[in-house]
Amino acid sequence: MRRAVCPGSFDPITNGHLDIIGRASRLYDVVHVAVMINQSKQGLFTVEERMELIREATAGYGNIVVESFHGLLVDFCKQREIPAIVKGLRAVSDFDYELQMAQMNMGLSGVETLFVPTNPTYSFLSSSLVKEVAAWGGDVAHLLPAHVHAALLERLPRR
Repeated sequence: MRRAVCPGSFDPITNGHLDIIGRASRLYDVVHVAVMINQSKQGLFTVEERMELIREATAGYGNIVVESFHGLLVDFCKQREIPAIVKGLRAVSDFDYELQMAQMNMGLSGVETLFVPTNPTYSFLSSSLVKEVAAWGGDVAHLLPAHVHAALLERLPRR
């Protein structure tokens, strides 16, 4: 069975994330969406809430497993016998950092990293930017699944 992981914080999941996850789901039999637990950062949504939003957003794919992880991604991969990491690249600036991570992961564990160019429609999109724009009253509905947009508006303070 061909397996891969799409890691991230997904706070919250965007249509850009879903583009990469969906494309990975067509290439692999099982795609693990790994929600990073970073205890030094306070997310807008809890890890459990993010996982539920992702499960709902990916329910139609049929081959997505949503999990959380703390620590090294390569350890997550080794524990589950996942040989590949799929990452979306938005810009050249992403590539510099992601290449270093890919080379480190390969050196540590032999796990491959596959880079998927982001759909140009989402090349500017990040969860941080979506939260910032929404916090100032900007319309981000077209950048998120409807249920995620509703959860975001509910969570943000009213302006």
